[in-house]
Formats: sequence, C-alpha cells, structure tokens
Amino acid sequence: MQAMVYTPAMQGAGEFDGGKIKERKPIGFSGEGSVIKRVGPLFYWAWASASEEAHIGLHPHQAFEIMTYVLEGHSHHGDTLGTSSTVGAGGAQVMQTGSGVSHQEHLSAGTEMFQIWFEPEYLEAVKRQPTYRQYEHEDFPEAVDEAGNRVKTVIGDGAPVELVADVRMWDVEIPAGAVYRHPVANGDALTAVAVQGRGTWGEAGSGMPSAAFRQKDFIVATAISDSEAEIANAGEDPLRLVLIQVPTAPGYPLVRKR
Repeated sequence: MQAMVYTPAMQGAGEFDGGKIKERKPIGFSGEGSVIKRVGPLFYWAWASASEEAHIGLHPHQAFEIMTYVLEGHSHHGDTLGTSSTVGAGGAQVMQTGSGVSHQEHLSAGTEMFQIWFEPEYLEAVKRQPTYRQYEHEDFPEAVDEAGNRVKTVIGDGAPVELVADVRMWDVEIPAGAVYRHPVANGDALTAVAVQGRGTWGEAGSGMPSAAFRQKDFIVATAISDSEAEIANAGEDPLRLVLIQVPTAPGYPLVRKR
C-alpha cells in the first residue's frame, strides 16, 4: 500500500462570488487542474475558503450524495425542498439529491469547509426522492485511542450519517510525537486531506519508506491486500487529517467524468 501525495500544485482550483470564495480541489472536474479525477465512488472533493461573507446562487444537482463538512465558520443552506438551515464548525449538511434538487449556499466570513460528492449507482439514485439532513459536531461519536489520537467518526460505525454509497469518513487529530494506525481492507483506498500540520504515511510492517506530507496535501493509498496505514505526526503541533475510505471498485458502473 504505497501512499501517493498530491501537493496543492497538483490539485484543481476554482472560485465563486467574484473571488470571495476560493476553492482548492483534490478531486475536481476536467479542466480544473486536478491530477486525481476520482477514487471509486469518491467523485469530487473541494476545500472552500471564504475571505468575506459570500454566496453561491441556486443551482441543480441530481443522483449524487453531497456533504458539506465545516472546518471553521458557518455555512447556510437553502434548497427547493424548503430547507433553510445553518451549521457551524464540525457540523455537516448532507443532500441525497436523488431525482433532482436545487440549492444555494451562504458562507460567513472566514469559513473553511469541504464539499464532497459521493456516487451511488446513478440509474437507481435518480429514482429516489431527494432528501436533506443536517448534523452538528456534537452528533458525531468521538474517541481517544491509547496513543492519544482523537478520532471523530463522520460516516461509519456509530455515526448518524447514512449514505447509499459505500463510504467511511473520519476527522482525526494526532498529537505531536504520536502515530495513528488505520486498517485498510484489500481493494479499498484510504484518502486524506491534511487540514493542519505535517506527517509521514507508511504501511505497518512493510519495510517500505514512508511518504512525507504537509498541510493541504492530498494523500491516496490503495490496498492490494489487507493492510494497516501508519500515519505519524512529524511536527510539534497537532496533525489534523480528514480521512475517507472507499472501495476502488464499488460493483456498479460509475459515471464517465467529463
């Protein structure tokens, strides 16, 4: 399981509302500059930053399961289902867009957030009614392991978010000098964005050299046998990663990305 590190220069870029919102895209669309176009059902991943209060107007989505995960600030969501709601840091807004829904977004000044798209089986997804659900930081289970790592489960065992796509997601903080170990099943890919800090990523017991990474890097490691990722904090400050694990082959046809 070799970890591949994609620096910000290898990621896509975009902006909204006259540049008030700028995006770095570990996984983007064609023409946006992202080296990685998808990882299994993980279709899109953008890190948005609002320098001041900003707005993205009403626009449509269909089939995809779309999560906004707020790192800092506040994100307001409005949609054609009649929703009007705001979530703060550590919270999530989840749309299962089904047969189709339009939404708009309003970000407070200083907001940092991820927008992530997951792909269920498209032809089945468009037959479902669209839904919207919101979760606060306190709704998610959080534990501290023996090494002192704080592990918040966003999607997976004990978490309230339920998707059709086969996805698991964690928000992990690794203290200085600590190592976090994460099992990865054969055929799965473990991906991550480094929110803060720097570290190294290797495979436990492999004897292979670890890959170094730093803040804003995107990491992808695909397991060709049952493995364990070994992620070490290489700095003096806490290392924070958002991890997403998906199968590389979900068992249904994936949309051809343009």
